[in-house]
Amino acid sequence: MILLASSQRISLAPGRWPESDLWAYVGGVPGPTIRVLQGSRLRVQVENRLAEETTVHWHGVRVPNAMDGVPHLTQAPIPPGGRFVYEFDLPDAGTYWYHPHQRSFEQVGRGLYGALVVEEADPPVVDRDEVWVLSDWRLLPTGELSDDFGNMFDVMHGGRIGNTVTLNGVLPEDFRVVAGERIRLRLVNAANARIFALEFGGHRPFIIALDGQPVEPHEPEGGRVVIGPAMRVDLIVDAIGLPGSRHAIRDTFYRDLPYRLLDIAYDDPPATVPDDLRIKPLPPNTMPEPDEASAERHVIAFAGGMMGGMKGATMEGTQASMNDMLKRGMAWAVNGIVSTGHVMDPILTLGHGHSYVLELRNETAWFHPIHLHGHVFRVVARNGRPEPRRPWQDTVLIPPRETVEIAFVADNPGDWMIHCHILEHQAGGMMAVIRVA
Repeated sequence: MILLASSQRISLAPGRWPESDLWAYVGGVPGPTIRVLQGSRLRVQVENRLAEETTVHWHGVRVPNAMDGVPHLTQAPIPPGGRFVYEFDLPDAGTYWYHPHQRSFEQVGRGLYGALVVEEADPPVVDRDEVWVLSDWRLLPTGELSDDFGNMFDVMHGGRIGNTVTLNGVLPEDFRVVAGERIRLRLVNAANARIFALEFGGHRPFIIALDGQPVEPHEPEGGRVVIGPAMRVDLIVDAIGLPGSRHAIRDTFYRDLPYRLLDIAYDDPPATVPDDLRIKPLPPNTMPEPDEASAERHVIAFAGGMMGGMKGATMEGTQASMNDMLKRGMAWAVNGIVSTGHVMDPILTLGHGHSYVLELRNETAWFHPIHLHGHVFRVVARNGRPEPRRPWQDTVLIPPRETVEIAFVADNPGDWMIHCHILEHQAGGMMAVIRVA
């Protein structure tokens, strides 16, 4: 398939708001949902019609290093008018997504993203399989997109959190269902920085996958489906409401900013309810199981930002004060080192095929969704306490001043990014390289 990246004039609320200068794949925001069968080989030719360089990163997919889409580190960026062919196998089923890794704080922020669904050979029996790509936008009073990308307030604080949320590129209204339906919802958080905590009024969603990886079906803690930037959650939602009824889905993550995302709206008549309503686990994927008993352990500390207390860090080989960093648009560090680009010396070199436990320390006052390229890891502990479900993930949300331990087998050779997926934090220095050799 061909994935064309270009600038488009698009309205997020057609007929109500004016068009904005968005950047789109194949003319739409989000880009097309790519659906392929597990075990298939994907070939995508990306053509760049933007006025600047770009790449495509296949988030969560264990691709060969040359297909990872990191500019200068794994490939030369695609120039304006240029093209690049991404081709790789898809060993694992699940919900993934694609987006640029070149100036992603603006390229993703203007709409360059889409979902990648790798379907199981034997999927769960549902009436519908729906993809919900969530994002948010900072709009001006006119309804047009604000172009203040990468400003230092966002970099130093919680990132570019917008004032308008869209679902699949438009302002959502109703999600129409029929009583008795069973629906698989694949949630993708494509926002630069917004964390969602969705409450499904009058319903009991069950989580069946995190970041595309199967988990034992369970209800979300506290009834809220929490999904940080770049993360994905697959749900089974049974339509248990009465015909004609309406039920609000609300986002309550930010204490002072709750809002209604949309209503689940029931049509008539009810559907035929199947006899077996059990939710069966998805089949496992193909990741090798880490041996924690023999695993080598390392600490990765994330520091900086407003109220972080960091005095300075190493930047381009020399010690820099926080004031020096801020003058360069930087505010964050990983293990005391500020990234000013994608090419840097690795903070760790891991042996190919060996097991590792990484202790990820959030030493800041802000949430960070930490993403590791090229691998999927088990989340084994939080703040020293074992994680009961030990989920496989590729992006883990770490609250302020907390610690998460992840375990994985370093089975994919190459230089791989590890970074915060609040894209303003990444641009402001919270990015590093781990080498597997």
